[in-house]
Order: sequence, then structure tokens, then C-alpha cells
Amino acid sequence: MVGQERGTRGVRRTEPAQGVVDFHELLAAASELSLLGRWDQALRLLDATTCAAPGARARLALASAEVALQSDWFGGTELTTVRAEHAAKESPGPDRDLDFVRPRRDCLRLLRSEGTFRPGPEGKDPEALAGIRRSAIDLREGAPDEVRRGLASMYLGLIADNLFGDRAASPAPYEAALHAGESGGDDLLVREALRHLGDHDHDAGDHDRALERRQRATALGARAGMVPGMLTQQMLLAVPARDHG
Repeated sequence: MVGQERGTRGVRRTEPAQGVVDFHELLAAASELSLLGRWDQALRLLDATTCAAPGARARLALASAEVALQSDWFGGTELTTVRAEHAAKESPGPDRDLDFVRPRRDCLRLLRSEGTFRPGPEGKDPEALAGIRRSAIDLREGAPDEVRRGLASMYLGLIADNLFGDRAASPAPYEAALHAGESGGDDLLVREALRHLGDHDHDAGDHDRALERRQRATALGARAGMVPGMLTQQMLLAVPARDHG
């Protein structure tokens, strides 16, 4: 927003001026800020935006939920639930994009207990675990395009790895996600699949393959401008470097 200076009894003050901006450019700016790790700034930008059209309000609320999810994953906040509920209220009907927010939120909720990262099924409700897996399968089967099928496959791999502790079951969905991301031109999906496949390569003793995949994932994250992801990838690159002496 821009400011206007107004004089009131000799005092000059700056007030925000109402303006019109291109809606798609605003959403793109919020997405860029989120990739940079500036989630608070992205949410302030979205919260300061008003839309008259119901469809635009729904898209704005969805964008807020997606930014909140990134903040929760990388920043340890707990913002997604409230914003996802608001997005559901604003949506005029079923929203497949919002459906993709919920599994990651639920996965994070089960992984993080009292601020502590706790992978595996121990101490978790078996019905909740089964429910989140069913949700991801439903997303994959009902996905309208290949990239979203790949995203759902990625979730299935993460769920198997992190919630069920089933390392043998996760590489296949990661490979499906990798193929979908490469076919659909989604660098961030390719990055995510590569970094987890690299983990499996490392665990299997194939350090050269792990390094290759992690380096490519790092390059893709850098190209997309994903600052928090770049920092985590640099830590992962240090592991095979250490293993090579």
C-alpha cells in the first residue's frame, strides 16, 4: 500500500491509501515471500487484501492457508488449522487444492507432539494413522492432473516413512512423485522427491547416488528461491561429504 500525507492542525501524518492491484500478481508476491521464509510478511499482505468476488475471497483464503502450512513446517508455528477452516468457509464448494493442505497439516500434527518431533507409529492413534493414509490415497485417485497425483504420491511416501516407520514402502511413491514432477515441470515437487530418495540411497550405502540426488534437489530449490529448503539441503549435503571423508 502507498501512503498519503495529510495535514491536520499543523500535524502531518501518513495514512494508508486504498488501491487496486492485480490479484494474480498479489498472490504471486505472497507465494514468493513464503518461499523466502517470510511467512509473517506474506500473511500480512494477504490479510490486508479485500476482495468483493466470492471466488477471489476463496482463493485468497486458500493462499493464506498454504502460507500458514509452510510456516508451520519450517517455522514451528501452529497457524494452518484456523486458516484452513476459514478457507473451507469461503469456498463455494469442494476445493481440491484445499484438500491438499489438510494431509500435510494432519501429518505434521501427528509428527510433532508438545513441540517435539516424534516419528513412527508408537503412541499414535491407529485410526488417525489409517485415516490420513486413506485421505492421501483418495487424493491420488481423484487428482485432476499428473502433478497433483504426484503430490498425493509424495504425501503417501512421507506418511509411510514418518508416521508408519515403513521405510520399504516409501521409495515407490517417491519415484512416482519424481516422475510426475519432471513430466509436469514442477521443480519443487521434483526437489522434494529427490531429497527423500537421496535419504534412502544414503541409508542403503549408495553415497554417490545420494550425493547426486541431493545436489540436484539443492539446485532446484535454489532456482525456485526456496530459502528454508536451501538451508536444510545444505545440511543434507554435509552428510555424504562427511561420509566421503
